[in-house]
Amino acid sequence: MNLMMMIITITTTLSIILAIVSFWLPQMSPDYEKLSPYECGFDPLGTARLPFSLRFFLVAILFLLFDLEIALLLPLPWGDQLPSPLTTFLWATTILVLLTLGLVYEWHQGGLEWAE
Repeated sequence: MNLMMMIITITTTLSIILAIVSFWLPQMSPDYEKLSPYECGFDPLGTARLPFSLRFFLVAILFLLFDLEIALLLPLPWGDQLPSPLTTFLWATTILVLLTLGLVYEWHQGGLEWAE
């Protein structure tokens, strides 16, 4: 058996064993405290649905955007191996300039300020 078939067999067997163990291992004895939405010992007084600030979502989106930027620019050092490294550098610079302009715009609009 070649190496690839051996790896597929081992991973499939291990996945099936872990799925069976995780199905049979936990104890299924629910009681009132386990079935309640809060296990801390007291009844909730108010609603659990508190609205999030839109600024939280803005910061989360900015984080994801700049995280994506890092993922896009990660292969940049290997881009100089391409036939035209100048094109790769120009595309990377374009991405950085657009993201910087967007960040500056949000900053000047006050979108990153937590206190109003």
